[in-house]
Amino acid sequence: MTQTPPSKLPISTSGPQVAVPQILDISPYKPGTSKTTGNNSTIKLSSNENPFGCSAQTLEAMIGSVLSQHRYPDGGSSALTSAIAARYNLDAQRIVCGAGSDELLALLCQAYAGPGDEVLYTEHGFLMYPISALRVGATPVKAPETNKSIDITKLLGAVTEKTKIVFIANPNNPTGSYIPRKKLLQLRQNLPEHVLLVIDAAYAEYVENSDYTAGADIVDGSNNTVMTRTFSKIHGLGGIRLGWAYCPPEIADILHRIRGPFNVASMAQAAGIAALQSTDFEEQSRQHNTIWLKKMAKGLKSLGLTVYPSVANFILVEFKSEHDANAAYSFLQEQGILVRAMQSYGLPSCLRITIGATEENEAVLEALQHHLQN
Repeated sequence: MTQTPPSKLPISTSGPQVAVPQILDISPYKPGTSKTTGNNSTIKLSSNENPFGCSAQTLEAMIGSVLSQHRYPDGGSSALTSAIAARYNLDAQRIVCGAGSDELLALLCQAYAGPGDEVLYTEHGFLMYPISALRVGATPVKAPETNKSIDITKLLGAVTEKTKIVFIANPNNPTGSYIPRKKLLQLRQNLPEHVLLVIDAAYAEYVENSDYTAGADIVDGSNNTVMTRTFSKIHGLGGIRLGWAYCPPEIADILHRIRGPFNVASMAQAAGIAALQSTDFEEQSRQHNTIWLKKMAKGLKSLGLTVYPSVANFILVEFKSEHDANAAYSFLQEQGILVRAMQSYGLPSCLRITIGATEENEAVLEALQHHLQN
């Protein structure tokens, strides 16, 4: 008997298996494209991954954990939280680990927002913020940005009595912009006490600006701020799914109550500990990114493109029109080069390009030069 593929099944709005209504309002998150058609080799610069993968020490730790995968992992990720605490001089009791920072963002919405509440984020903020809000029946609200950057005044102006959570990606994805510590502190001080501020610092390790903070000090100075971090970016562990949150004690307690009992795999815990110890690899990755962030910006500007300042491991490039951006995206794909289209972020005339290895970056510049000059 021929079966209808799951993707073709009709969505039922009645009967015994009815989804919670707000679920149908969610547009599923679409990650960066991973494959091209018709090319044997692919340069993947669509997902802000470390082009060098993970450190040799981290890889060795993952391999070494294989033989113990029949055992349940440490439910509290105790060795990993101790390693995080030691590396960043934090209180281990206030650290909660998760299957990527995405899980922690979702848990915060589950704990502190619901029907009738609003979850606030910036105009071009990470798409998982509205998805996490809708999952719990809350209303996602966008605050306008200024020149593709977070505008504290406009963000505060969007706060209402219904606002329960404010998500800030710092640096922001996909724009690459950031707000300095002074502005972040200003935001926290001017938010009502009932509003939880979540600082998503997924790209913190790439930032070298002296006025930047990942947010741990802001957390220490309040009882309603959380900082989230990830191992997916500079540590090269996107496939492992590992993140962590630093919270006030009361919020850490709540997250532990609602997270899964074994939410972080033992291999991920081993990888995270080794990654934290791989400081030479981390520094080499950061130095490479700093050098090529400047080179890519200069090269793209020389082609007549608008390049937005970035402190992360990617760059946002604007073309003259949506048509031009689509044409460039298609041409790069034909050359086996994958970048990120930005329609879903409200930036249809832009492309986001991850900083890759030297030869990958050179290939992008060469391909775009050929495309734009012909």
